[in-house]
Amino acid sequence: MPSFEYELKHYAEGYTAVCGCDEAGRGPLCGPVVAAAVILREGDIIEGLDDSKKLTEKKREKLFDVICERAIAYAIAEASPEEIDEINILNASMLAMCRAVEALPVPADFALIDGNCSRGFNIPTETVVKGDSKSYSIAAASILAKVTRDRQCEKLDELYPEYEIAKHKGYPTKVHMDAVRKYGPSPIHRRSFLKFLCKDE
Repeated sequence: MPSFEYELKHYAEGYTAVCGCDEAGRGPLCGPVVAAAVILREGDIIEGLDDSKKLTEKKREKLFDVICERAIAYAIAEASPEEIDEINILNASMLAMCRAVEALPVPADFALIDGNCSRGFNIPTETVVKGDSKSYSIAAASILAKVTRDRQCEKLDELYPEYEIAKHKGYPTKVHMDAVRKYGPSPIHRRSFLKFLCKDE
């Protein structure tokens, strides 16, 4: 279960606004990668808050609203499919997270980053592997990012119904890959993720 251990460590060092940052959508074949940054009130335990992957869609949706109401500040940003193709998914994920941190209406002076990579941030950072299950603020960010991207997938499904994006959220399921083979890539597909098309030729 996540805790405030990482946040409290950096507050004890003298930082005054520690945010957690996470992304959603590194693996899908289409759509942007979405990132969120969240500053929670020190010691504010939000009931049920956990790694977004461990929660049902209904619980994530409910917690999304609670986090937005109770956070000191939050921001959500993204990197486009075009940016993903141009600079690769890792760099695009970093770009989206940097954008989220920089967009916080209350500036953070330290950021906890989910994973083992941190680059491009204009404030000090600490990476936390599996941070969404260890840090409350990273867990909160993971929920905001996941819910936002899932909502985007619902809208993309309306624009491109032949790919059934609402069902698989853009991930490379058989249904999705077969649809891309049949209809070709849409404008929101990541061309660099479609190498399986070449294998079929």
